[in-house]
Amino acid sequence: MTTTDFTVRGSTAVVTGSSSGIGRAIAERFARDGVDVVVCSRSQENVDPVAEAINEADHDGRALAVECDVTEWDAIEALVEATTDHFGPIDVWVNNAGASFVAPFEDISENGWKTIVDINLHGAFNCAQVVGEQMRDRGEGTIINISSVAARDGAPGMAHYAASKAGMNNLTRTLAYEWAEYGVRVNGIMPGLIATEGLESQEGIGADDIDREEVDRQIGTPDELASVAQFLASPAASYVLGETITVEGVPRIARTSHHEE
Repeated sequence: MTTTDFTVRGSTAVVTGSSSGIGRAIAERFARDGVDVVVCSRSQENVDPVAEAINEADHDGRALAVECDVTEWDAIEALVEATTDHFGPIDVWVNNAGASFVAPFEDISENGWKTIVDINLHGAFNCAQVVGEQMRDRGEGTIINISSVAARDGAPGMAHYAASKAGMNNLTRTLAYEWAEYGVRVNGIMPGLIATEGLESQEGIGADDIDREEVDRQIGTPDELASVAQFLASPAASYVLGETITVEGVPRIARTSHHEE
């Protein structure tokens, strides 16, 4: 194996929820590596600047902005059609679109629960169903699901979010088993705390404040997530199927004190 096994150059990728944060970082990383990438979100005006920035940066890969609500089947079909018409068949699909809000379980309405599960889990189902048909017919393709450590640990105040991401993890493993025979690889990423725009607005910590050479930390950058996505999309991950890779810095292990004798 050489370093060329880690490149995805010449591929076509779609990244949902890529107007900012992790999704945007993945799209930009792909484009720098020579991947033609489609950036999408529910608002065209939010993804147009992302595509424009990628194209103006003169990356080897080009970008196309498409409006898409992952809860709407027709919108996903239109996204796949627009991507195929513009760049050709889809090689990599990243299910990154997601949503949440903070509320104790007893205050989450049925509509609130359904809304979050519909975007986070049902949205991934919709996208995999639509693009999966093309991938299975071609006998190749990669799907990457962006989950959260909340799927493993739970998330007080965000039970709906944690449950939806836990469902995504199981979907990743099950789908990888079912679609391996078609040549389609399915994996996931489980991020911990990442210095996105949301964290910067809440805590005043931005990606530029993170020292990537420091090992002892529990805040990562979107680009560090993008590195893992590139690995999973590349030939270097050819024997990795059904795994959801945890990317959270120092492991969150419960620490117990040693009592003196």
